[in-house]
Amino acid sequence: MVAFLAFIETLFSTLGDLLPIVVTILVFQYFIIKKPLHQPKQLLLGVLFVILGMVLFLLGLEQALFPLGQSMAKQLTSTDFLGLSDSVPYVVSEHWTAYAWIYFFSAAIGFSTTIAEPSLLAVAIKANAVSGGAVSVGGLRISVAFGVAFGLALGSYRIVVGDPLHYYIIAGYVLVVIQTVFAPKAIVPLAYDSGGVTTSTVTVPLVTALGLGLAESVPGRSPLLDGFGLIAFASLFPIISVLAYAQMTHYLARYTLSGDDDEI
Repeated sequence: MVAFLAFIETLFSTLGDLLPIVVTILVFQYFIIKKPLHQPKQLLLGVLFVILGMVLFLLGLEQALFPLGQSMAKQLTSTDFLGLSDSVPYVVSEHWTAYAWIYFFSAAIGFSTTIAEPSLLAVAIKANAVSGGAVSVGGLRISVAFGVAFGLALGSYRIVVGDPLHYYIIAGYVLVVIQTVFAPKAIVPLAYDSGGVTTSTVTVPLVTALGLGLAESVPGRSPLLDGFGLIAFASLFPIISVLAYAQMTHYLARYTLSGDDDEI
């Protein structure tokens, strides 16, 4: 009964969220374009699938992904697991190396969720098609995944030691600006978009739960002040990694061509 009530509540909430989108499309279709919808029955069925999928996804977040992320963070930061004593107070910033497993877990979660991110796969396929195969689907996905992995590991370190968030973000975007100057111009827009597509349906719930669980478990940290911000790392560092990947491949291509010229 509780599960059914949760389903109904989430269903009405989802309908309210989707209503403005449907109204906007219908207004433009009938009053601006002034043409009827093509295949209305198929469109209606598709909308119903979207609604059902969103409801089940939101229920899954609340009942599985959020609790799982918080539970893993709490277990990996417990004093028993870290080998620290409950009875003796300790300064977290002086024992940041004891949290090595949480950094590794954050990186692994970031990499795996990014590889599974459907929006990233869609962008990678389109980029490969538009570029005529110059942009590799696998290469783009892996470079973005490495960026997210490093970003989440660094973001977890920031939560543990309690450093201000803006120091890391400012330094990261300064690096992005410098890379933009030297990176191949064709890859710059794609690199910037790569930071956005990582913060989608699969990555955001687990990252949010991980950050909140970590901030709740580490002594002296506030879930409100320290628990949020990991998504900013997950958006920033893929830009850096994709630009770096493009710069390396561009350099290797030029080096290979120059080597061929020397042989000739």
